[in-house]
Amino acid sequence: MPENLTLAPGRSSETNTRPAHLFTPFVLRGVTFPNRIGMSPMCQYSSPDGSATDWHLVHLGARAVGGSGLILLEATAVEPAGRITPKDLGLWSDAQIEPLARITRFLADHGSVPGIQLAHAGRKGSSQSPWEGDGPLTQSEGAWTTIAPSPLPFDTGYPVPAAIDVREIPGIIEAFAAAAQRAYEAGFQVVEIHAAHGYLLHQFLSPVTNHRTDAYGGSFENRSRLLRETVAAVRDRWPSSLPLFVRLSVTDWVPGSWEVEHSIALAGELKALGVDLIDSSSGGLVPDLKAVGGGPIPLGPGYQTPFASELRHQAGIPTAAVGLITEPAQADHVIRTGQADLVLLGRELLRNPSWPLRAAAALHQPIAWPNQYQRARP
Repeated sequence: MPENLTLAPGRSSETNTRPAHLFTPFVLRGVTFPNRIGMSPMCQYSSPDGSATDWHLVHLGARAVGGSGLILLEATAVEPAGRITPKDLGLWSDAQIEPLARITRFLADHGSVPGIQLAHAGRKGSSQSPWEGDGPLTQSEGAWTTIAPSPLPFDTGYPVPAAIDVREIPGIIEAFAAAAQRAYEAGFQVVEIHAAHGYLLHQFLSPVTNHRTDAYGGSFENRSRLLRETVAAVRDRWPSSLPLFVRLSVTDWVPGSWEVEHSIALAGELKALGVDLIDSSSGGLVPDLKAVGGGPIPLGPGYQTPFASELRHQAGIPTAAVGLITEPAQADHVIRTGQADLVLLGRELLRNPSWPLRAAAALHQPIAWPNQYQRARP
């Protein structure tokens, strides 16, 4: 345990005679997560040149001080053309390593496992930040040409992306592998490949966005080829002692498109390639599900948790559950009943950076507290 943390004893309770599973350690390869609570990747759009800033240090550091066992940094572009916005975090250059290393050192020193999500936006790139309009960039704003498996724009008003030439694919794979190498040099202990939410790798997986007729389109095997090749290249470059995650949109919420059974089959193949955990999300491929015969999404507390459970039990691979998980008892139930191995919180950790400390108190479980905060401990 880091020197600046002290384990807070759990309070006794007649109705709670065993540790809550939410606060039991979890081991993958050579990494031990101190609890089952992780921070889900959430873009900050605060990197003017792709490098981490003081904002990232304070933002992420607060969640480490707050007790999160795993902190996954936001979608981090593997090349400039892979950014969502001009202010996305990136890891395409060695110059971006040290600003991230400053953050990983702080996270590890305060008891959290540092992880990073590597991504390519594909046709969803060249966009404005959410608070600047959240639409496609204009030429005066620095728009760039986006790429996709097929020349299909993301939405009305968005430019038609350039269909990727098969000769360009090895370069995309290498960009992911090189970014993983830099992530290791920056001190990360987990890499997650982003193949969800309508970004490039997901665009290849789904028949809604992949109309190719070559080796990367058509059949399930072909549409999943780019992700499988990317995973193999990253696993080859990423140390065998460190875990590799993949985030999947388990369903597009479009009948006849990418559905749960496809994710189960793919998860089994990814496991064989050395993936250690599937971060189980959904959707994000198109802005209007009705326009492609899909939806509505049944939003509600834990609405995506069944996906994590399906993959965990059907594919035999550890999973993380994410999506409208807000209450300690709810999160503990997910772990205790074997629906997932980790619970990732997004907006709830934006609202409550110290949610894990509060959850431990609510569940009467021990958790390490920063020495500087001992006077506030329940």
